[in-house]
Amino acid sequence: MPTLALVRMNGRLDRLAREAGMHPDLVARFIRLGLVDPAEPGAGARLAQAARLRRDLGIGYSGAVLACRLLARIDELEARLRRYER
Repeated sequence: MPTLALVRMNGRLDRLAREAGMHPDLVARFIRLGLVDPAEPGAGARLAQAARLRRDLGIGYSGAVLACRLLARIDELEARLRRYER
């Protein structure tokens, strides 16, 4: 994963922050916690999801990251189950 300085230099951090409707420092915090890779598609949506979990449920940053990972895993398993049900 690129360093935060490189991400900021390339403008990805600012782009992600705009996409997710978040402050760049908060995006940087989630990147350091391993929630997203700034170059990965869909990173803005995951950042916004983590911010909503923090706001709506009052969980900490690490808890929001864990919840996002679990929700993504549930989505993956449900998709797999739908394929097997056909």
